Amino acid sequence: MNIACYIRSDKVSDHVQVSLKRAGFDCERLLPEVSLSRLIRRRSYDLILIEVGQEVPDSESIFSWMNCRFGESTPIIMLSSVKNPELTALALDAGADDFVTMPVEPIELVARVHAILRRTSRRTDRRMIELLDFSIDREARTFAYKGTPIELTPREFTMAWLFFSTPGIYISREIIGNAIWGVDSNIAGRTIEQHVYKLRKKLHLSPERGVIIRTAYSQGYRLELCGNDQDMRI
Repeated sequence: MNIACYIRSDKVSDHVQVSLKRAGFDCERLLPEVSLSRLIRRRSYDLILIEVGQEVPDSESIFSWMNCRFGESTPIIMLSSVKNPELTALALDAGADDFVTMPVEPIELVARVHAILRRTSRRTDRRMIELLDFSIDREARTFAYKGTPIELTPREFTMAWLFFSTPGIYISREIIGNAIWGVDSNIAGRTIEQHVYKLRKKLHLSPERGVIIRTAYSQGYRLELCGNDQDMRI
């Protein structure tokens, strides 16, 4: 089992890695200076341990990344040196599988890791979306309308999956930017607007096709179903 440790503190990192290596896990420390989202896309891990700051604002970029992870379901355990109920709740709501307050005894940490790995090994990832006459295959990274393939760039495909997997829900520009360009990217709203425009045009989204992308400048964008048939199969 290969575990990624995104931990700032040398002391916490040493404690965690020694505990897990003694239990037979392979651990790799990811330096905070490196983009977490890019590393996760390039390498395969069975579990990610992330140390978060003492205050909620210190961890907002991590929570944003967790909220919009695209096609990536590696389990996450959050670590913190302070007991902060608000921080714990935000981490779990953002998608963390567990939250551990440090210091923690090695036997407990290893037990929690085993428990998360057992639980997440039974997960079934969403691989296909069929919405009206549109279909998206995440594994093959293909998009089609009435069975006819539509060529999309990797960024366009990521944006399409983001919209079609959450119909009726507004997605902020920040979340779109994080999902496509990474947590560390500072993407202007105009760039996102241009990508949304190109996606609308490529997919010919319109009331006639039953699907549109609506813009609300204070909230972002959302996919809306225009027809009476609003069934979605996943």
